[in-house]
Amino acid sequence: MRIRKGGRSVALVVQLAVVVGMISLGYLLFVNTQANLEARNIASGYGFFSVEAGLPISNTLLPYTPADTYGYAFFIGVLNTLYASLLGVIAATIIGVLIGVARVSSNWLVAKLAEVYVEVLRNIPLLLILFFSYGVVLASLPSPRASLTPFSGCFLNNRGLYLPRPLFQDGFGFVILAFVIAFVLSVIISKWATGYRDKTGTTLPSGWIGIALIIGLPLATYVSLGRPLKWELAILKGFNFKGGMVLKPEFSALMIGLVLYTAAFIGENVRSGIQSVDKGQIDAAKSFGVGEGITMRRIILPQALRVIIPATTNDYTSLIKNSSLAVAIGYPDMVSVGGTIIGQNDQAIEIIGLWMAVYLTINLFVSVVMNWINSKVAIVER
Repeated sequence: MRIRKGGRSVALVVQLAVVVGMISLGYLLFVNTQANLEARNIASGYGFFSVEAGLPISNTLLPYTPADTYGYAFFIGVLNTLYASLLGVIAATIIGVLIGVARVSSNWLVAKLAEVYVEVLRNIPLLLILFFSYGVVLASLPSPRASLTPFSGCFLNNRGLYLPRPLFQDGFGFVILAFVIAFVLSVIISKWATGYRDKTGTTLPSGWIGIALIIGLPLATYVSLGRPLKWELAILKGFNFKGGMVLKPEFSALMIGLVLYTAAFIGENVRSGIQSVDKGQIDAAKSFGVGEGITMRRIILPQALRVIIPATTNDYTSLIKNSSLAVAIGYPDMVSVGGTIIGQNDQAIEIIGLWMAVYLTINLFVSVVMNWINSKVAIVER
């Protein structure tokens, strides 16, 4: 007992010494930093955020002019980071699931093509993929006058991808409301169908009913209100297109690199999750005549999620952090805009602190959401 008490005392003393040492080191760094800032006549703080920025930003989700403040310019960069990250996570998830399912396909050619995709993309640095996408793939596209036209109203050239811009008219809010109502009703029907199946053993097509509601109710509302949605088409004027909605090469290259690179890792997560399901369950499904599609959706994937989700959480956070490489190809994300602000004001500590805080906040939010989802799909032992 005495040895245990003595050991605990020593452990507490060591831990206290480590904490005191870390606090002392932090204080020394703070004092040294303040002294260096004063020596260079650099004022600390975020007062410069209210000063006119004077810097242009090419890709913006909200109206912005160089006459706006540094604070608003940084906010535009944060929005661009969130926008690229959100679209990247969605697209990478879709492609990653398809690749993971293809990896375990019984079709030899499909499985091998998926394997080649994973092995190639996982072993090439993301920065090189971004450079290749921006400097080779997109740069080789034709000029605006010789644009490719995948479908009517869509134009692809080395200036970007031009699409029709939606113009919402009066009454379109009711269409959105109809979609929300249809989604809520589909969730209620799905839960009721699950309870009905547990009681009677009869399976109802709740999925198809939900899809019909989500598509049919907003569509019926849209038609009944006189189609309150117009489209603005891009028109070639001079040497470039005017109007419409454009996805510029920098953003497109960033999406190509982030999505293809991250999808390779997510595909491996899906493959490992599928292969973690006991083969006897798959054989049992086959013996009952259950089709491969239903077996994958109803038996394999629900169980595989407990393996897929924790690993995929890491890939989501990596994608968000990797979006900072956008600065290398000129997409004005938070790091690019912040870097320009540092170059004009020498406020490196403040901007770097904001970078760290924003990335930390985003990734902690993603982790909390994914951990909550993981708790819902985890197998509860009895």
